[in-house]
Amino acid sequence: MRVGILGSGQVAQSLANGFLALGHEVMLGSREPGNPASAKWAQAAGAKVSGGTFAQAAAFGDLLVLATLGTATPHAIEMAGLRHFDEKLVLDVTNPLDFSHGKPPALVGAPGSSAGETHQRLLPKARIVKTFNTVGNALFFRPKLQGGVRGDMFLCGDDAGAKERTADLIRAFGWEPIDIGGIDASHYLEATCMVWILNAMRNNDWNRAFKLVPAA
Repeated sequence: MRVGILGSGQVAQSLANGFLALGHEVMLGSREPGNPASAKWAQAAGAKVSGGTFAQAAAFGDLLVLATLGTATPHAIEMAGLRHFDEKLVLDVTNPLDFSHGKPPALVGAPGSSAGETHQRLLPKARIVKTFNTVGNALFFRPKLQGGVRGDMFLCGDDAGAKERTADLIRAFGWEPIDIGGIDASHYLEATCMVWILNAMRNNDWNRAFKLVPAA
């Protein structure tokens, strides 16, 4: 499978490394051709990787990933070309965080105007699934968690088939998928990211993940 990732930062690269480990081809997309971060990563990552613009990555991928800064993602989508997303599974791993007033950041958007819902409205023919937004990128791929447990990875989206494919990918990445409903649940997943951030800042420990534990 060919995976096009919009973004070139640590989140994008960590996901790309996971897809590469599973045998897929990956292109990282940036605003400008020849982005230094993409070029450096691609050179080190091997033969199945490349870098390009947002439009090139979106055209390249059979599966697409939105991994840009959350509040900048709508512009990145426009730069990529809306037609390149049609009928494709699109993983939205973004969180619309506002760092303009320092830390902790503020969460932008409310129910109805979350990043996931906004992106789905921009891309009505795409099959968007919100996921991989509630844990740090260092744990994305087959993390080793205390007690050997598999962490839970939440997802939501309107297309049942897209969510099934996403759940399979989540399992391959070493997580247990937890479906919480339609794309209108995105706000609650984005707010869950804030829970993770606030806890991590309070405890100075970013290597934590969520797990729903059933009663005995």
